[in-house]
Amino acid sequence: MCQDCGCHEGGKDYFHDHEHSQSIELEKSILEHNDHIAHHNWHYFDDHKMEVFNLMSSPGSGKTRLLEKTLQMLGDKKKISVLVGDQQTDNDAQRLMGKGGRVKQINTYSSCHLDASMIEKEIGPFITGEEEILIIENIGNLVCPASFELGEKHKVALLSTTEGEDKPNKYPVLFHKASVVVITKSDLIPYLEWDLEKTKQNIRMINPNARIILTSAKTGEGMSEWCDYLCQKNS
Repeated sequence: MCQDCGCHEGGKDYFHDHEHSQSIELEKSILEHNDHIAHHNWHYFDDHKMEVFNLMSSPGSGKTRLLEKTLQMLGDKKKISVLVGDQQTDNDAQRLMGKGGRVKQINTYSSCHLDASMIEKEIGPFITGEEEILIIENIGNLVCPASFELGEKHKVALLSTTEGEDKPNKYPVLFHKASVVVITKSDLIPYLEWDLEKTKQNIRMINPNARIILTSAKTGEGMSEWCDYLCQKNS
C-alpha cells in the first residue's frame, strides 16, 4: 500500500488481522471519495463534448515525447489541452509548451499519482470546456494511477520496447483497464532482444479487446494511427 494515498487496489487475500482490516476500510473510503469526484468530472467533460485521455506508463516510457509529436501534428487541427503530472519540476510541461495546444503542469509532491480532485481544480482555471481533446499525462507509475479514476473516457497504457515483453503480466490492472496500448520506441527494436508478437500475446491475455498501436515518435512510425485514434474518438 502506498504510504501517502493508500492506493492499493486490494484483495482480501493479502490482509488478515484487525489492523489491516482498518487499512482496507481507509483505502475503500479514499477510492469511493475519489470516484465521486471523478463521476462529476466525467459528466462535465461529457456535457462539453470533450474526449479525455489518461496516459499511464512507467517512468521513461516516452509519454512526453509522444505528446510532443502529437501536439505538433494535431495542435493546429484540434483544440487540445494537456495536463502534465509529476511529483516535482515542470520539465515535461516546458518541453510541450510551444508545440501546439495549451499545457499546464500539476505537481503532486509526495503523491504517486494524479487523482480526481486535482483534475477538478483545473476546471475553470485551465480546463475551459472548449477543448475537443484533453490529454492527461499521469505520473510515471505502473501501479497506482490505474486505481484512481480521473473522469477520463479513455485509459491509454504506454509500453516501451525497452521494458521487455512481460510488463502486462507483472502489472495487469493498468493493461486490463486500457482501451488502447501504445507501444513506444519502435525504432529501437533492431537493437533489442524484444519480441513484438510475444508482447502482443501478453497484452491480449490481459485485455483481448485492447487496441495496440506500435509507434516511434523519433521516426514517426505509427504516429498517424495514434493521432487518427484521438481524432476518431472526438468525431
